[in-house]
Amino acid sequence: MKQYNVGIIGATGMVGQRFATILENHPWFNVKVLAASARSAGKTYKEAVGDRWAMPVPMPKTMENIIIMDAEADIEKIAGMVDFVFCAVNLTKEETKKLEEKYAKAECPVVSNNSANRHTPDVPMVIPEINADHIKIIDAQRKRLGTKRGFVAVKSNCSLQSYVPALYPLDEEFGVEDVLVCTYQAISGAGKTFDTWPEMIDNVIPYIGGEEEKSEKEPLKIWGKVEGNEIIPATKPHFTAQCLRVAVTDGHMAAVFVRFKNKPSKEQILEKWESFKGKAQELDLPSAPKQFLYYFNEDNLPQTKLQRNLEGGMAISCGRLREDTQYDYKFVCLSHNTLRGAAGGAVLLAELLCAEGYMD
Repeated sequence: MKQYNVGIIGATGMVGQRFATILENHPWFNVKVLAASARSAGKTYKEAVGDRWAMPVPMPKTMENIIIMDAEADIEKIAGMVDFVFCAVNLTKEETKKLEEKYAKAECPVVSNNSANRHTPDVPMVIPEINADHIKIIDAQRKRLGTKRGFVAVKSNCSLQSYVPALYPLDEEFGVEDVLVCTYQAISGAGKTFDTWPEMIDNVIPYIGGEEEKSEKEPLKIWGKVEGNEIIPATKPHFTAQCLRVAVTDGHMAAVFVRFKNKPSKEQILEKWESFKGKAQELDLPSAPKQFLYYFNEDNLPQTKLQRNLEGGMAISCGRLREDTQYDYKFVCLSHNTLRGAAGGAVLLAELLCAEGYMD
C-alpha cells in the first residue's frame, strides 16, 4: 500500500492526542502536520499540550517537537503538505462545519470525529463494517463543493458504536423493529480525566447534552440508503435512548432491549454475531479487528476494565443475551469510546477511503 502524509487538526485535545498515539506506528499514514487553535500555534506539540497529556502511553517522540500550525489561518499551507487530515476540533457546530468545508475546498479531504457534518445529506457517516457503501456519495458531495479531491467524511457518535454493530447483522433476516437502549458512558467521552473532573469520582450523572438525540437519530442514517445526491435515512428500527455518565475512564457500555419482526432463536443470534464480517475485514484494513463481534457466555462479562481493549480497542464485546418479558431479547454491549468510538473509528474509515481510491 502506498504511504499517505496526514495531519491532525485539533491535535492538543483528548481525541487529537488519541489520534497521535494510534498513528505513531501506522503502516500507511505518516503524521506530517499537527494543528490547533491560534493560542497553540508556533509552540512545539510538547509545549502546547503541557501537563494536559491524558493518554495512558507517552506522547510519541516523533511528534514532540513538531511545531503546531494554526488550524484556521494555515489551511492552504496545510493542504499543500498532506494527502488528507483528521479533524477533532473543539468548536461550535457551525464553526466546525465551516472549517471542514474550507479544508475540503482547499482540495484536502477531511476524516472527521466531529458531529457537525453528521447529518449533512451528502456527507457519509460510516462504520466501515456496516455501511461502507455510503462512501460513494462523495462523488455527489464533490460536485456540490466544486472539488476534485476534497470532501468530508465522518464517523458516527461514540456511544452508538457499542450497540448498532450488534443489531445490524440481525436486521436483514429477522427485521429489527424496536430498540430501547441505556448507555453508561465513560468520562473520556467528555474529554475529561478524574484529575480534571473530580466531581465524577464515585458518581453517576443521568444526563449528557445532545447524546440521546444522537443515539436515536444517527443509527437511521447508518441504516439509510444512497439515493441520487443524498443519503436517505431509514425509518426503522425505532430507537429510544437514555444516556448516563458513569465513573469510568474509557469504555461505553449499552444495555439493549430489542423487538423483532420475526423473532430469532438465541442460537441464531449468536451465529449471526460470530459470522458477521464487513468490508473492513474483507479488505483486511490495518486497524480492523479480525473478529468484529465477540460474545461472552459468563454472566458477569463483558466488563469495561477487562474487555474495552479487545483487538486494540476496535472489537465490540457482547454478553448476557436472554429473552425478555416485554421485548423479545435483551443483552449488553461494550466498546472503547476513544478507540473504536472516536479516533480509531476515524482511522479505520480513512483506511477504507484509501483502499477504495478516494485519497488518490
